[in-house]
Amino acid sequence: MPSSCDSLIEDIEDMVSSNDPTPHERQSARKSIIPRSRKKKELSNEELQADSLIPGTQKIWMKTWGCSHNNSDGEYMAGQLAASGYKMTDDPTEADLWLLNSCTVKNPAEDHFRNSIKKAQDQQKKVVLAGCVPQAQPRMDYLKGLSIIGVQQIDRVVEVVDEAVKGHSVRLLGQKKDGGRRLGGARLDLPKIRKNPLIEIISINTGCLNACTYCKTKHARGDLASYPIEELAERARQSFQEGVCEIWLTSEDTGAYGRDIGTDLPTLLWRLVEEIPEGAMLRLGMTNPPYILEHLEEMAKILNHPRVYAFLHVPVQSASDSVLMDMKREYCIDDFKRVVDFLKERVPGVTVATDIICGFPGETEEDFQETIDLVKLYQFPSLFINQFYPRPGTPAAKMEQVPAHVKKQRTKELSQLFHSYNPYDHKVGERQHVLVTEESFDAQYYVAHNKFYEQVLVPKRAEFKGKMIEVDIYEAGKHFMKGRAVEDSKPFTPSIAAPLQKGEVSGLIQEQMANGVKDPASMPSSSVLLIGSYSLDREGLKKLGIGLALAAVILAFIVEKLY
Repeated sequence: MPSSCDSLIEDIEDMVSSNDPTPHERQSARKSIIPRSRKKKELSNEELQADSLIPGTQKIWMKTWGCSHNNSDGEYMAGQLAASGYKMTDDPTEADLWLLNSCTVKNPAEDHFRNSIKKAQDQQKKVVLAGCVPQAQPRMDYLKGLSIIGVQQIDRVVEVVDEAVKGHSVRLLGQKKDGGRRLGGARLDLPKIRKNPLIEIISINTGCLNACTYCKTKHARGDLASYPIEELAERARQSFQEGVCEIWLTSEDTGAYGRDIGTDLPTLLWRLVEEIPEGAMLRLGMTNPPYILEHLEEMAKILNHPRVYAFLHVPVQSASDSVLMDMKREYCIDDFKRVVDFLKERVPGVTVATDIICGFPGETEEDFQETIDLVKLYQFPSLFINQFYPRPGTPAAKMEQVPAHVKKQRTKELSQLFHSYNPYDHKVGERQHVLVTEESFDAQYYVAHNKFYEQVLVPKRAEFKGKMIEVDIYEAGKHFMKGRAVEDSKPFTPSIAAPLQKGEVSGLIQEQMANGVKDPASMPSSSVLLIGSYSLDREGLKKLGIGLALAAVILAFIVEKLY
């Protein structure tokens, strides 16, 4: 008896009889088949709910506190999230997730940050924290269980937000290193959304060399780590290709730039001015006195350059040597005066801005009077007055504190002195060239700056935005001048390209060009599918479903090869 696996067919060809249809006949028969229409399956609430948790389909609201370095970090994070498919919104109520980018310099800034976290939680919003507060003190009680992106990890913000959307808590707080050497931070060529499409903020280094006893930022940003000169020059070049007409250099201390990599600030600045088109301007960031003293001659030459603002922010903090010693500022008041006097002599009209802390621990009435005398002597046109706040974990917090009412009174007295003089009255009647970059707070004027980075309000005419124009100064206030356009003069366009639209992602043109797209202008400005990296706009996942989304990624690959 044959087994069940014994075959009765000796050859595979025996399976096909002469009466069976040929393959050609089968294909022809299919043409007469009419497919039956099928009712589309309705998506249940459960399926829709699950779909809405796909990372990249949510709206994100971001709030940034603090310095221009923090603002630059915020721009980079927004750009990466938008390029990954998330929608950035200005309305916190409609957002699914709040990204809160904090500042640790003063107590009020941290208070606002903490209150925003509570508000987000009360409104059932997902939360991701960034900036110096969680970097410096990630174990604070009010940060427990929340996702954190470190100041040197902003290039991984999409990963952290993705996980937060899923309900997971992720913390990335490490330092970036190369062969054991600490790096300046995330890459400079990341996508970003500039708050002002006409202004590029470039961080030239992170951290500093000081150990000021009142400073909490050092706990977050750490020791000095500088970016290489050519990387910074490339970032400037890319910015001008995207219509930027003004660059700000920022860091915790721009004067210390390069000391960790064998170069210095003047060398960087001379390289950067090679990239600046005619009519565009470069603004230097804050520099502490010790690191500018040895470069005064070169800095004066650079500040006289026609494409560099004759402006320098040099914080003095106090005019008392004993207070400066307690602050561990590593200079004396004569050093500060030498910097100011030298620049005023060699750079006629230069603007020197400074900071002062009122009521530092141990400050006597005599110490404070020395600070008052300094302000009377120089009548700084830009003066940032700060009441001292003890920051947890700093040496100054453990020192004997000046009574609160005394700090408040000294802050008030210094503020009254500052408002007692008008630094721009003598400029009424002058004719100046100014660069127009933004709109005034009251939306009545455009804001421009002259060579000395003094604020000039000009008529709100569309043809002035992003242009260098000639104005006659007809009025002066405490913080600004007003100018009317000279009739016969024509606005000069410093940009080498049209600026990006507000909210548009920077860096996509370079990404497309690097990956072989022949005509970037043919790509829609809102596109976030990066040819070459196949990062699909994940908003499409809700409409296409996972399977079709995968097909779209494959299609992107084919499109790239065709181009």
